[in-house]
Amino acid sequence: MYIGVDIGTSLTKAVAYGPGGDQVAVHSVPTQLAYPAEGQVEQDIDAVVESVADVVRAVSAELPSPPALLALTGQGDGCWLHDEQGRAVRPAVSWLDARASDIVRRWDDDGTADLILSRNGGMVFPGASAAILAALDRDEPAVLDRASTATHCLGVVFHRLTGAREIDVSDASYPFLDPRRRDYDEAIVRACGLEHRRDLLPPVTAAGGPVAELTAGAAESLGVPAGTPVSAGPYDLLASARGSGVVAPGDGLLIVGTTLSCQVITDDPSPIVDTDPSVEENALLRAGLLLGMWDDALWMRAMPAMVGTASLGWLLDAIGSSVDELGGFLDASPPGARGVRVLPYWSASGERAPFVDSSARGRFDGLHLGTSRSDLVRGLCEGLAFAARHCFDAAGLTGRLAVCGGGAQSAEWTQLFADVLGRPLEVVDIAQAGAYGAVLSALEAQGQAPDWPVPRHVVEPGEGNRQLYDDAFADYLNRVTSARESWRAL
Repeated sequence: MYIGVDIGTSLTKAVAYGPGGDQVAVHSVPTQLAYPAEGQVEQDIDAVVESVADVVRAVSAELPSPPALLALTGQGDGCWLHDEQGRAVRPAVSWLDARASDIVRRWDDDGTADLILSRNGGMVFPGASAAILAALDRDEPAVLDRASTATHCLGVVFHRLTGAREIDVSDASYPFLDPRRRDYDEAIVRACGLEHRRDLLPPVTAAGGPVAELTAGAAESLGVPAGTPVSAGPYDLLASARGSGVVAPGDGLLIVGTTLSCQVITDDPSPIVDTDPSVEENALLRAGLLLGMWDDALWMRAMPAMVGTASLGWLLDAIGSSVDELGGFLDASPPGARGVRVLPYWSASGERAPFVDSSARGRFDGLHLGTSRSDLVRGLCEGLAFAARHCFDAAGLTGRLAVCGGGAQSAEWTQLFADVLGRPLEVVDIAQAGAYGAVLSALEAQGQAPDWPVPRHVVEPGEGNRQLYDDAFADYLNRVTSARESWRAL
């Protein structure tokens, strides 16, 4: 028996698997985001750790024997601070937080952001740990003085369960890592003005991920024997890729979740040269993340747009509907949504892929008195699909494309994605690809070669709307360019 735990932004899930990868038990609990001030998004660290205990305790109670492994994955970015005993010194600052927007703008102006991009391969955004640390160093220095570690979600949970202070290479990748050495780049730390906080960064486990034994205290809370091996990482983007069978350079994964994550495996860690003709020759693409994988010859080029299903949830709430009606809405409005066009930038901290702009905001165009609720929903879903196409064009997708996440459960929306992207989608028929991938990654790091299946079905793009969506995507890119000019004027 193996248990995988995926600690998301709004939901913590645990899944127990048998020796052949068959799902034996599953349990999930919601977690809450807090909004203490305008643009600030936080999470209660103790509540998140307790959510892990709740789900593990629930699934372990259904097992015929104790688990041989507890494999963790979860949300990345943000800033999660704890002291030497693992106690939170303040609430976690979420990757959705915008308090560091002014710092990112300054780094963008003074060249710090470009230095990070050239050395790390990723473009800093307000929810990145470096920006948040700089904001806390300015606004709450006494809090940082009390902390022993600045990490991400997995780092805090792993420390609480095992007492070990380590971070997996994928979680550590952005924005402080040298991707080739797979260790911290001191020039980036200095450029961010954080050399006096350098000791807060936990040691990086470059291959295989951190593994330690479950402590007696944590074992009692989780209902799992003390000494059970606990693996931390890879974080959710990479774990979902492994769980979806995306393992070869050029292949990609679309995660239609809270974020709209578009990612492609690469064997070249060099920063991407921007192909936009309006950008000067040889300029680097100023967006995305480059994440180290447990195979030291591979990296993940990630373009995780800030908001995915969260924006759809917002719209459905606003029109008094629910996700159960999504398929009906999409069927009731034709391709093109009767002229409704959407820029899907709903995050308070702006956008981070395939461009970084903390002032980015969502908008609906083409509304009139005849616009229906179905047109609004289809327009937003098409806007998210155009954003995914924009991200994959930037990330360099050349191989096959898998899709997973809650949004992929909608056959109508998945078909829309296939039509807009103009390529077959391999829809992963695993409810929790992140948890599945975390267990597979941990077993492979132990030298095992589990022959677990990745069930999927293929959705082919329809031919009838290809030209319509090609034209609509070109219009989308023009509207993004125009909107970015207007955002700068605000």
